[in-house]
Amino acid sequence: MKGYINGKEVEFNENDTILQTARAHGHFIPTLCALTCLNHTPGTCRVCLVDTKKKGGPEHQIVTSCDTPMAEGMEVLTRTRLVRERQRLQVELLLADHNQDCASCIRHGDCELQDVAQFVGLEQTHYNYPHFYRGRTKEISSPAIIRDMSKCIRCLRCVEVCREVQKTDVLVFTDKGLTTEIGIKDSLALGSSNCVSCGQCTLVCPVGALAARDDTEEVVDYLYDPEIVTVFQVAPAVRVALGEEFHMLSGESVEAKIISAIRKIGGDVILDTNFSADLTIMEEGTELLDRIKNGGTLPMMTSCSPGWINFVEKNYPELIPHLSSAKSPQQMFGAIAKSFLAEKMGINPRNMRVVSIMPCTAKKEEAKRPEMTQNGKPDVDVVLTTREFSRLLKREGVWLADLPDSVYDNPWMGDYTGAAVIFGATGGVMEAALRTLYAVVNGKELDKIDIKAVRGLENFREAEIDLGGDYGKVKVGMATGLKAARNVLEKIKTGEADKYLFIEVMACPGGCISGGGQPRIKGEYQYNKEARQQGLYTIDANAPVRQSHNNPMIKKIYEDFLGEPLSHKSHRLLHTSYTDRKRKVKHSIKEIWEEITAESII
Repeated sequence: MKGYINGKEVEFNENDTILQTARAHGHFIPTLCALTCLNHTPGTCRVCLVDTKKKGGPEHQIVTSCDTPMAEGMEVLTRTRLVRERQRLQVELLLADHNQDCASCIRHGDCELQDVAQFVGLEQTHYNYPHFYRGRTKEISSPAIIRDMSKCIRCLRCVEVCREVQKTDVLVFTDKGLTTEIGIKDSLALGSSNCVSCGQCTLVCPVGALAARDDTEEVVDYLYDPEIVTVFQVAPAVRVALGEEFHMLSGESVEAKIISAIRKIGGDVILDTNFSADLTIMEEGTELLDRIKNGGTLPMMTSCSPGWINFVEKNYPELIPHLSSAKSPQQMFGAIAKSFLAEKMGINPRNMRVVSIMPCTAKKEEAKRPEMTQNGKPDVDVVLTTREFSRLLKREGVWLADLPDSVYDNPWMGDYTGAAVIFGATGGVMEAALRTLYAVVNGKELDKIDIKAVRGLENFREAEIDLGGDYGKVKVGMATGLKAARNVLEKIKTGEADKYLFIEVMACPGGCISGGGQPRIKGEYQYNKEARQQGLYTIDANAPVRQSHNNPMIKKIYEDFLGEPLSHKSHRLLHTSYTDRKRKVKHSIKEIWEEITAESII
């Protein structure tokens, strides 16, 4: 089928909208609600206006392009004077109902509403009614996400992601007219709801209504306190995404520049979460073999993703025994840093602060779990997302792309393997585990290190692997995104998943490369996954050591400190337990009111 946009002939498929057709042919139309990679065309923002004339139809009409089908022979004009005037008026009306304290907004300089206002040529606003938004909810009950409805433009992107992509269904549309908000199901505060802190809503919010909690000020305080020794750890997925914030290629490894950047802002000890990812494989793999040998709960499921752990605790607590007891690499790192590393460096653990640079918003909540402490002190003190770390560098005048390359210089926790790097991509934990499990079972290495059967970006992938020895061929599964995770858990309940020995689950679609704290691209969702994933596999392929059990520093820490995997000391430092956090149904108005008022809503 053919039509015309701005006088140029375009081809399109039946049921394609005007917006889809325009994007496919490089014609830009502003929008604040439609989002690529989501079946989301509610027409709520009314900014994507175009001038249309159907073949043989009436005169020109102004329509919203996101929910208007393209028709054979249709003529579309995107930038007529009338279109621009109406777009400006619509943006003015959105701003009239919007908290315009832009200078202090978390999305300052990264706001789609500001961009659209500039695009439509808005020079000044004639309307501003603070009493419309001042009474709206702002809450800080979640340790990971801030919800500020004074900035919400009701685009419904967050509802779509929460409901359709993650299937957590926490965010809902409440009230009507001027009191309309994106609220929390059952009128709860975010912190006491079924929210798992995955942060996918913060990736799609075009403004500052939903954002990760900003902890950069706390880190700056640590950096400038002479009594404190700051220990930084950097997650694998950060190195192939952070460069995007500094106009570098997606998937390009900027690990060596990250080390320079942290040194430049005053970090004392700079290490890699990959070290503790190798440690995780040793503990988790040994735990799996122990369960098989001694009749433990199977299939065993990975515990690296805190959003996934939250999901099980809040929705399927009866299946907690299937979770590995191993802490995530982030938390293992903190525990080892404040014990083994502090001892080696002669530092009082009370003067040490562990700062994590993570692709994940749920890591913020994980670090605050009461189980993740030693002697009353947290294993990890502060978590910065990739986006937060980018903002910190920029405010300190550090431009990543201009920095020289550096290397880690710590002799105790500096080395890591290629197996650890691929933790950042879905299927990576499984592949790393299988490399080591095969070696333990057979006393020799895999002939082919790359286990491509477990790689992919599908929501769920299964593979049959020859583990050798007494185990032979075993089935494993990899789920990415909580929609797929829910399906897996339902199958475990019915016994359909009994065929699997081991299941990896990542809360975010695509794994950590698409974490809620990663760089975002305006107007898009689930972007750059392939480039980031390939970046990690390239690092792995070029690594001198590619199996966790062959990391010389991992061998050394067991010899000098931990003893062996699942030893008493490693269990105390590197393993944890999980809690039934499923909300109990309230049967009285008093019970409901007590729960709501107990939260921090301001």
